[in-house]
Amino acid sequence: MSDKVTNLLLVGVGGQGILLASEILSETFMLAGFDVKKSEIHGMSQRGGSVVSHVRYGREVFSPIVPEGEGDILFGFELMETCRYLPLLKPGGTVVANDLRIPPPSVLMGKENYPEGLADRISSEFPDFLLVDGQKLAMEAGNPRTANTALLGAVSRRLDVAEDYWLQALERMVPRKALEVNRKAFLLGRGL
Repeated sequence: MSDKVTNLLLVGVGGQGILLASEILSETFMLAGFDVKKSEIHGMSQRGGSVVSHVRYGREVFSPIVPEGEGDILFGFELMETCRYLPLLKPGGTVVANDLRIPPPSVLMGKENYPEGLADRISSEFPDFLLVDGQKLAMEAGNPRTANTALLGAVSRRLDVAEDYWLQALERMVPRKALEVNRKAFLLGRGL
C-alpha cells in the first residue's frame, strides 16, 4: 500500500442522499483496510441547500478536509453544485456527476437563470468526466430514491477497491428493507 492519500468530494443539495453515500464510501475503504477520515458541511441542507462531504483514504490520513486543488474525484449529485466545487479538484482530476438540475431559490423566484452548458464546461476543464443519469438508473432499479446508490456505483469504477467491499458496505449501511433495490441501483451504476 503506497503512502498516497486519495481525496473525494461529494457535493449536491440536501435530501439527495449525499451523507449516506459518504458513509458507504467510508465503510468500503475501511473494509478494504484503509485509514479513512470524513467531514461534512451541511449548510441549509434541510431546505435544499448545499451539502459537501470530504472523504479521504490511504495508508495513513491525518486530516478529514480535502485541501483546495488536491481533490482526486469530484462526485456531484447536481450540476450547478458540481461546477461550484471544481476549484477543489487537482488538474487532471475526475468528475462523476449526476445529470440533474435543481434550481436554487433565486432561480425559482425569477431573479436569476439556471446556467446553461454546465456539463460542457465541466468536460472542457476535466476530460475525465462521466455524466450519469442517476434518476433513470434509480427508476430502472425500482425506486427513485436510489439515485445516490446508482451514482456511487458509477464512482466505484474509478476506485481500485474490489466490488465485494462495496457490497459488504451497502449491506452494513443501508436498512435491510431497502438493501435489494439499493444493491440493484449500485450494480447498474457500476455497469456504466
